[in-house]
Amino acid sequence: MAITDWPENERPRERLLSQGAQVLSDAELLAIFLRVGVRGKSAVDLARDLISHFGSLGKLCAAPMTDFAAFPGMGAAKYAQLQAVLELSQRALAETLRENDMLSSPGAVRDWLRLNIGQLPHEVFMVLLLDAQNRLIEACELFRGTLTQASVYPREVVKLVLAKNAAAVILAHNHPSGTREPSRADETLTQTLKQALALVDVRVLDHFIVAGQLAPISFAERGLL
Repeated sequence: MAITDWPENERPRERLLSQGAQVLSDAELLAIFLRVGVRGKSAVDLARDLISHFGSLGKLCAAPMTDFAAFPGMGAAKYAQLQAVLELSQRALAETLRENDMLSSPGAVRDWLRLNIGQLPHEVFMVLLLDAQNRLIEACELFRGTLTQASVYPREVVKLVLAKNAAAVILAHNHPSGTREPSRADETLTQTLKQALALVDVRVLDHFIVAGQLAPISFAERGLL
């Protein structure tokens, strides 16, 4: 049955307009983006199949174009539209971080990190450079490693913060394995960077571990700073 044949109060677009986007499932939100289904499937059915095929909504959004376009009913044009939506989301969140004290917008920080590095298949280490008002100056990916390890050099972090005249930083890295728990190496690295940056009067406000679409773990909240 086509979505247009559903009762109006059950249609995803109408529910979004009357109740807000937060009440919709992942499949319903994706269906609004897809707009139409394929022969024998409504847009919601197609959205469910897509999410099931790729494993999660996050993995779908991070899929390469060849994999995305190979799915029946998808193509390069739809892939381009999806990537445009994701980029708009990232830019809107980054704008919020540049205009506001990041410590007063912890949700925006977590959302930005999830969108940017949550679904990467390799480990990356990022430094979010902040001014004296804790507003974002720039987010820099400094190191990229394998699935299990990234080499992080404190001297490179110090050089970066001095070059950008940062007053504070927030550190972040992802765990492609899916576990959010900090390792002993993560804790040791955090303390090493904190001590090195203290020598140049730069504060480490937090260190986040990002794993998929789960809420990133905060070292500050866990008392690890």
